Amino acid sequence: LQFKVADKLTPIKKQISQAHINQYAEASGDFNPIHIDPEFGRTSQFQGNIAHGMMIAATISELMTKTFGIAWYETGTMKIRFKSPVFPGDTITTSGKIRRISTLGENMKTVHCNLEIRRQTEEIAIQATTKIQIEDY
Repeated sequence: LQFKVADKLTPIKKQISQAHINQYAEASGDFNPIHIDPEFGRTSQFQGNIAHGMMIAATISELMTKTFGIAWYETGTMKIRFKSPVFPGDTITTSGKIRRISTLGENMKTVHCNLEIRRQTEEIAIQATTKIQIEDY
């Protein structure tokens, strides 16, 4: 695989439903009422339920896996910053691009990426930076 600085990563688009949020609560054990209790959500600062941040952030790992395969699992690191909530009914788009590539020995490179997750309103929900080591062919 040949990667270049400024290459865009293939975006992932998903619609988030309350059912997805409930399933994530079951899987993660995070039953915070801001995620799953409609009455509590209505009285919160968000005026409704919001998705778990890590559920949304998982799409970054999904995108990196689709782009870099098993190398993401073996060497990938990620730093994320939560910017705004994602609500049931939102459509999110996770996208990114290669920011920098550095040489890490004779046949290895480190690829640095900037990623973001946007709601359909164009508001940024999460920003991230990732690093991954790949073989240079």
